[in-house]
Amino acid sequence: MSLAEKIRDIPDFPEVGILFRDITTLLKDATSFRQSIDDLARRFEGERIDKVVAAESRGFIFGAPLAYLLGAGFVPARKLGRLPADTIRAEYNLEYGTNTVEMHTDAISPGERVLVVDDLLATGGTITATIDLVQRLGGEIVGLTFLVELEYTGGRQLLNGYRIETLVTYAAPE
Repeated sequence: MSLAEKIRDIPDFPEVGILFRDITTLLKDATSFRQSIDDLARRFEGERIDKVVAAESRGFIFGAPLAYLLGAGFVPARKLGRLPADTIRAEYNLEYGTNTVEMHTDAISPGERVLVVDDLLATGGTITATIDLVQRLGGEIVGLTFLVELEYTGGRQLLNGYRIETLVTYAAPE
């Protein structure tokens, strides 16, 4: 069975006209979850990766086991006000407003090679803000990886020049 078959479609969530791709059905299946982590890790085998940075919160689900498999440190990019030490922050646009992501100022050292992870690539706001934080701390982006990409939302176009790896791509809502 393909990973895409394990992702449940929820029509009209969180609002009418939206087709939500629910990954919890994939996560609860041990075989599919393991396959997704192994497949993501395999795409970066042989690369030197010092840190895996994952966006809150579903990115943590994939980022921590990827860091373990790749022999890298794990860095959480968190929502505003959730980290206890000195932070840097980046703001990004949402459909109606803005949000902020933060990282500790000592999370990445200059020259470290970083893999950025999230569960979903849609409009690209969260991931571009996370990239900004990594680069401001002197990290070098090795690649960006996602379980799911919603190709029709245009997020990939914001990320020109980066290596992007996804496991499941949706061309358009069905």
